[in-house]
Amino acid sequence: MYQICVSAAAKGKSVEDGRLLAEAAGLALAKSGHSLMTGATVGLPNIAAESYKKNNGHMSLGISPASSKIEHVMKYRLPTEAYDVILYSGLNYVGRDALLIASSDAVLSIGGRIGTLHEFTIAMETETPIGFIQGAGGISSEIMDIMHAAGKRSDEDVIFGDSAEEVLEKLVQLLNKRNKKYAHLYK
Repeated sequence: MYQICVSAAAKGKSVEDGRLLAEAAGLALAKSGHSLMTGATVGLPNIAAESYKKNNGHMSLGISPASSKIEHVMKYRLPTEAYDVILYSGLNYVGRDALLIASSDAVLSIGGRIGTLHEFTIAMETETPIGFIQGAGGISSEIMDIMHAAGKRSDEDVIFGDSAEEVLEKLVQLLNKRNKKYAHLYK
């Protein structure tokens, strides 16, 4: 089983538009037995984590920008309930994003704003597969244009689809292919 990050809008219009997609992502991850990782934040990542726990997902991990639970809750005003474990990184948002993506086998992205864009660029730089579930607007709907502007017309590590199940299935196929020699480590 893989560690899959849900990178998505914490605030803004794509939270409203992506709610059902985030719930579906949490459900798909729980049903498939993968671990869920997020930036331990509000909005779509938290909705996905709540859905994951509601559907008996076995390990939800949040990586916080804060250095303690008190700072996480009081300064950043972030949730804790949907997580089995929260790592209080003390790295603020930029460092947290890097640790989150570097610790994930793949990323599921929904909607988003600047943080989601940041996590996308980290995924590209670290060659971490990322799948965009379309339908919530935000950065996820602009990725093809961003890739084109950056001189990348396509990339096998970037996947698009209309449902959480479809995107997760494609990501897992890519990970299985990439990790074939080490498949025994992911059981």
